[in-house]
Amino acid sequence: MSIDGLDARLIRLLSAEPRIGVLEASRRLGVARGTVQARLDRLLHSGVILGFGPEVDPAALGFTVMAFATVQIRQGRGPIVAAHLAGIDEVLEVHTITGDADMLARIVARSHEDLQQVIDRLVAHPDIVRTSTNIALTAHVRYRTGGLLRRASEPTGGG
Repeated sequence: MSIDGLDARLIRLLSAEPRIGVLEASRRLGVARGTVQARLDRLLHSGVILGFGPEVDPAALGFTVMAFATVQIRQGRGPIVAAHLAGIDEVLEVHTITGDADMLARIVARSHEDLQQVIDRLVAHPDIVRTSTNIALTAHVRYRTGGLLRRASEPTGGG
């Protein structure tokens, strides 16, 4: 789906102030309330905006250790292993990847000792052949989409 400058401004506003109402958003963007509502409905329906839930910091909940684990699995067992990983609360996300491993999981733990227990639960599945875990020390660039909004709302060159 393509977005324009107004869509990008609306998404940035909602990202900065997720509790803002449609009426206030329309006032700040200088457009009619109906325009904001229609844009918002379209962005939600197309999947550009995934939701409005609060962004939670695992560290603030006591899960101060973050790690990334690559997972090698038995051929054809991806959905089964993904379901196993989804059943571990400390596994925040799992992606199928290319390269030496089959999946990449972002995991959190309360301590290094707790991380070992999480990894033990992770590798307990018989279809997991091998894992490799890297502990994250510092987040230099956190998840962001602002630049993508700018790029997506620019006209594409094609001269």
